Amino acid sequence: MTNLPATFAALSDATRLSLLEKLIQRGELPAGTLSDEADISAPAISRHLKVLRSAGLITQRVAGTHRYYSANPEALARIHGWTLDHRVFWEGSLHRLDTLLALAPEEDE
Repeated sequence: MTNLPATFAALSDATRLSLLEKLIQRGELPAGTLSDEADISAPAISRHLKVLRSAGLITQRVAGTHRYYSANPEALARIHGWTLDHRVFWEGSLHRLDTLLALAPEEDE
């Protein structure tokens, strides 16, 4: 079982979400590449990567003095599973919103 509050807290930061998206799209990347492509300092990237690692969203591989990061597919699968478990609620909510909006009087601009 994953710690969903920690997972979603880690993803709530735009920089961390961007880092995770890069790792999902491009695969394993060295810390230097992630740092070079970001608009923040290397120490700040390191702190963000630590939060993502602590939440189990990414893994780290050490090769000599280099650190390589990749998305953790198991953590992503757990997020996907949680989302699917709540799909009925979300779809029902959106359907109710559509119905309410259809019944609401139109406002003049």
